[in-house]
Amino acid sequence: MTVKFAQSLDGRIAAATGDSKWISGEEARRFAHQLRSEHDAILVGIGTVLADDPELTVRLVDGRSPLRVVVDTRLRTPLTARVLANGAAPGTLIACAESADHARAQAIEDLGGEVLRFVANDDETGIDIARLLDALGHRGIKSVLVEGGRQMITSFLSARAVDRVVAIIAPKIIGQGIESIGDLGIRQVSDAITFKSINTRSVGEDIVLDGRLS
Repeated sequence: MTVKFAQSLDGRIAAATGDSKWISGEEARRFAHQLRSEHDAILVGIGTVLADDPELTVRLVDGRSPLRVVVDTRLRTPLTARVLANGAAPGTLIACAESADHARAQAIEDLGGEVLRFVANDDETGIDIARLLDALGHRGIKSVLVEGGRQMITSFLSARAVDRVVAIIAPKIIGQGIESIGDLGIRQVSDAITFKSINTRSVGEDIVLDGRLS
């Protein structure tokens, strides 16, 4: 399980307005597409779909596009979203709560997409990460790339479900904005998530930190 994000030097993945294009440079974006091609599935949350309407395909390098997985507890993904429209739906899986609207699910399936239902958290804001990964594993998905947003990144790190973190750090300072990672419940520095190995390299004007977690 790989988590990847692009952030400013001061740890922001977007400005306070939500604008995030483009924090990283063109060469780093090509590197990100190469990373996509190396994974069986790419996963984002509904917030990323609603804010950015990403395609989640491999376009900037040669390679296959992974299965698109959207964690969308209440099935808010628009039928016009690029992960569903124009023939994209057959390569997209939407993970939602058991209570999500059945008519909405049927509309997604009519486009060719797949809807999987999971037990929701007590506050209905998310689903069980472990069960989602188990379901993907039963489908032969051996590697998953989590590309965002902040809530998804935080959820997977909180669940200790991440093996690898790839952080693209751009030489930009934004100040107030959206942090790349939210509250992990860590109150002592000694409890921080640590790495057993780290590689860093320059990609264009950006620095890529590629680390394997302890």
